[in-house]
Amino acid sequence: MPDDLNTPLGKAKRKKRPELPIALPKAIAGVLALFIVAVVAWAALVDDPFGGEPMVVAAASPPPPVKTADAPPGTENPARYDGPPAATAPATPPGSKTINIIDGASGKSQQVTIPAPGENKQAAKIDQKMLETTRHGPVPRIAADGSRSSTVYARALKMPSGKADAPRIAIVINGLGISASGSNEALTKLPGAVTFSFAPYGNDIDKLVSRARDAEHEVLLQAPMEPFDYPDNDPGPQTLLTSLTGDQNVDRLQWLMSRFQGYVGISNYMGARFTASESALMPVLRETAKRGLIFFDDGTSPRSLAGQMAGGVNLPFAKAEIVLDAVPTPVEIDRALGRLEMQARDRGVAVGIATALPVTIARIADWAKKVEGRGFVLVPITSVAIKAKSS
Repeated sequence: MPDDLNTPLGKAKRKKRPELPIALPKAIAGVLALFIVAVVAWAALVDDPFGGEPMVVAAASPPPPVKTADAPPGTENPARYDGPPAATAPATPPGSKTINIIDGASGKSQQVTIPAPGENKQAAKIDQKMLETTRHGPVPRIAADGSRSSTVYARALKMPSGKADAPRIAIVINGLGISASGSNEALTKLPGAVTFSFAPYGNDIDKLVSRARDAEHEVLLQAPMEPFDYPDNDPGPQTLLTSLTGDQNVDRLQWLMSRFQGYVGISNYMGARFTASESALMPVLRETAKRGLIFFDDGTSPRSLAGQMAGGVNLPFAKAEIVLDAVPTPVEIDRALGRLEMQARDRGVAVGIATALPVTIARIADWAKKVEGRGFVLVPITSVAIKAKSS
């Protein structure tokens, strides 16, 4: 046995350490790889959306159906409430289309539906001999016997006894036909002597015009005309434009004329630029005269040449002098009606214009009940239309 104490330093034999068959790092890596493979395989093969979270599975049956008190026998509604049913938009009639009209003053746009061309639900009340068929549909014409829409569809003037020379006042309500509520308000509250001016848009325009005529209102057709800030201020489809030729504007005017029938004349809708252009306006005035109609200028543009040019084409003409609801408050509307009376007393005739705002209609309706007692007569627009003198 070797004597370790007597063995010289550095000469002792070192014992060999036991060697593992596989290096430890390699073993750990292998185990980790095996674990990852197992996890991936489990995720691929096992359908568990909760990722192994503890969960309880319990059998459940659906709740019994509940019968409502007003449901017919055999009708059952589930007890679950999912909110009110979605509103169903009204179906657009075949052939019609929806358009936007932009108000340049407020920036608001309003959607209206234009009926299909040629639709005329009040055909039974329209004198067919005064209609001419165009590519857009029927439009007015002077009949072979000389009958004109401006006289046939005019409201009979009824002067009170002993007041044949009383001052006359005509009022036109503009922009009807687009807002159903405003149109119905006007139809319900205003007397028949008030003239209604309808825009050429709206799906129920024929019905509204028919109701107006049944109530003995004279009717005007509003023709959209180019304002100075067009197209930022857009009156609507088929607007008459200074950039178009006379024939093109006449074609557009015939489209507008075909929207409904039974009107006594044409009124401008906007049109400050158009009515100030002699070359653009003349073909339109000539066509209006040719169709046996009057032309009504709403008086909103001081540059309008319509009054100066109407006499040259033998066109009956009327113009509004006072906008009754320029400031749409009861006090200001009453003041405007007072100015209208003063003008009628001074000139014998006065014409006012207004929109179908609820406050406007309420004030005019109240005023109309008392105006005759103050010595005035409320008359339709045709009774004050004159053949303007040519400049």
